[in-house]
Amino acid sequence: MKIEIWSDVACPWCYIGKRRFEAALAEFPHRDSVEVKWRSYQLDPSLPEHYDGTELDYLSTRKGMAAAQVSQMFDHVAAQAKGEGLDFRFDTIVVANSFTAHRLIHLAAAHGLQDEAKERLLSGHFEQGKDIGSTEYLTSVALELGLDADEVAGLFATDKFADDVRQDFAEARALGISGVPFFVIDRKFGLSGAQPVETFRQALEQGWQESHPLVMVAAGDKTGARTADEGDGVVCGPDGCAI
Repeated sequence: MKIEIWSDVACPWCYIGKRRFEAALAEFPHRDSVEVKWRSYQLDPSLPEHYDGTELDYLSTRKGMAAAQVSQMFDHVAAQAKGEGLDFRFDTIVVANSFTAHRLIHLAAAHGLQDEAKERLLSGHFEQGKDIGSTEYLTSVALELGLDADEVAGLFATDKFADDVRQDFAEARALGISGVPFFVIDRKFGLSGAQPVETFRQALEQGWQESHPLVMVAAGDKTGARTADEGDGVVCGPDGCAI
């Protein structure tokens, strides 16, 4: 079963949703047969590489909300994050364009390290006050992951994986995704937002049953056809057992 998750590195609910999804997946009996693929999304592609202001300044301007209202929103989100073991620090967030960070995640995916890169970048942005638009910081993340230094330098010296990131954006539009996180199971089921763990658990079960339906086997001869003296298998039900 394949699960694709559209998400932005600069999205707080994406990090919270990641934790809740991981909790559900850890309890899923078929988790070893689940492939998780992170897809790129940008909440604000128009952001400059570096924004001259705080997260509060940025959201107040972008949403047209009073600073006090934005602060209340920060407190609510931080409380939700704390419930998932995350320590959001909105006062230290560096506002920056996430496009290059998404390219790094694609490079990490080519080496089987996509989830590790996603986790480090989310934590860096929301918990550690790191600049996700900084080539220097992104390079340090890549090297900590064990990626080849020359390959990493080549990533930032070119536009490698830029088309892959844009393709993720295009697929999101084609699927009607207008907000993240967004979870797609086998391109059949969609789940929007940082849902409760139980909702993710139910979605995993439903997706698995859809892709692995139970096939009833009937007794019969070598051709699979029933013989005249073969009835249904004897069963017990709510009203008792058949004789």
